[in-house]
Amino acid sequence: MTQITVLFVVLLLASAVGLVWKSRWGRVRTSGDSERSERSELLAAVGVQASRPTILHFSADWCGPCAAVRRVVGQVLADLEHTPTAPAEIEVDIDEHPRLAKELGVLSLPTTFIFDTAATERFRISGVPTSGALRSALAQVSA
Repeated sequence: MTQITVLFVVLLLASAVGLVWKSRWGRVRTSGDSERSERSELLAAVGVQASRPTILHFSADWCGPCAAVRRVVGQVLADLEHTPTAPAEIEVDIDEHPRLAKELGVLSLPTTFIFDTAATERFRISGVPTSGALRSALAQVSA
């Protein structure tokens, strides 16, 4: 009887963790303010500029879902190409820039950040974003 109870509790906890993980995957979340000089230097080194909105996404050669992020970002950027504040895209290989990944708190791939025209982090997306969610976030930083 004790073994069944333990098994039930473990399954219940695993299900709860899975549901929380699934609810956060691919969602656009507002980022907190964190202005530090090292962060600014690391972002500038990969090309984040204060002149226009920027989509920065971390990837790696070994990351399967990162190809889907490239497609979604490419599609959204193609649609916004002729707008006055067309966003820039920067893809960062996590293996080549581990300090930046650590500074931004990247724990899994793919992870995408959206920076506003002041190069301030505004949104973070874990997983593959939908094109609608990405457009919505970009509309907020481009306004």
